[in-house]
This record gives sequence, C-alpha cells and structure tokens, in this order.
Amino acid sequence: MSGIFKSSIGRKIAMALSAFFLMFFILQHFAINILSVINPDTFNEVSHFMGTNPLVQFALQPILIFGVIFHFTMGFILEFKNKSSRSVNYAKNNGNANSTWVSRNMIYSGGFILVFLIIHFIDFWIPELNIKYVIGDSSGLLQDGSGYRYFEELQHKFIPLWRVVLYCIGFVFLSLHLLHGFNSAFQSVGANNKYTQSLKGFGKAYAIVIPLGFIVIALFHYLNNLH
Repeated sequence: MSGIFKSSIGRKIAMALSAFFLMFFILQHFAINILSVINPDTFNEVSHFMGTNPLVQFALQPILIFGVIFHFTMGFILEFKNKSSRSVNYAKNNGNANSTWVSRNMIYSGGFILVFLIIHFIDFWIPELNIKYVIGDSSGLLQDGSGYRYFEELQHKFIPLWRVVLYCIGFVFLSLHLLHGFNSAFQSVGANNKYTQSLKGFGKAYAIVIPLGFIVIALFHYLNNLH
C-alpha cells in the first residue's frame, strides 16, 4: 500500500478518490441545507437525525474528517512534488500557455477553502458538540428538553454581513477549485472514453450550481434577518 502513495500515479488516484468522496459529501450537505430555505421544520428534523444518529456521528463523521485531512494533505504533497519538476519543464515550455489559471493555482484555492472550512467548523460544528457532549447529552437535548436549534443557529450565524461575505467568497473559491478538480479527478482514474464530454459538462454544472446554491442560502438567511 505504501508503494502506491510513493508513485506519482498512485498519489493522483488517491487524491481523485478522496475528491469524489468529498464531492458526494458536498452534494449531500447542500441537499440538507437547502431545506432551510424550503421548509425549516424539515431542515431541523433532518439535521437533528444526522446530528444524533450513532452511525453518522461515530462512523461516517470520523471518515469525513479523515477524508478532508487526507485530501488537503495529499494536495499539498502533490503541489510540492509538481513544483520540484516545474523548474525544468517551464524552461522548455510556456506554463501559462499549457494550463489554465485555475489549474495553476489549485493550491491557493484549496488553501482558502481549508481556512474557510476551519471557520465553518468553529461556527457550526463546535457549538453543536458543546450542546450534545458538554452541557447536554448525546441525544442532542438539554435538561429543559430543548436541544441544538439548527435552523435558529443557521439564521443567527448569517446576521453579520462580514460572515455572509466571507461565506460567499469561500463558495466562489470552491467553484473555481471544482471547475478544474472535477475533471482532473476523472482523468486521474482513467475515465477517458465516449462519456468524457458528458462528464465535463456535468462537472462544470456541478462546480457552478452547487456553490451558487450555497451562496443563495447564505444570502437568503441574511436578507431574511433584515425583516
């Protein structure tokens, strides 16, 4: 297994697989969060289930955290390896002519997304853990029978304009990252066949629609708070 990660192809495949996993999570995360716009009660019910289900909390959540750490760590390793070979390659080729701005700056968009994720965890995940495991219990309830109010907390977080702007910028960077990362992941696993153009089209739609949807959610709650 260690030999796979020592090879360039092995690292790219591992990076692609972790990317697929995280893209699926982003889609699932969006599907739940858009409920806060459509039906707050359903959003609370689904969020409470995800936040208290033992399988989600003690099996899937650790896998997700590992996937995030693995993806970013592998990304930085690949960038370091690529930079060590670029000095020779760029002497022969014009790097700007052979690649897009997004592909050349994946490390920066990824770095911003990592910072954004840390802020997101501080905003939502840590307060939820505090309710469930510090001042409450694993059922998500406090002694008075109340619990972590998912919809109310979501609305509250989008009162300050600076946080809304930060989230919107974060999702713009996510879109840029996905525009290259989606197709790159499929290329890394050898998905180069008659469905390639369809995959590229789907990847571009995913990279634009999903981050845009998150921006709509943030703006919706900010504007709703103004009323």
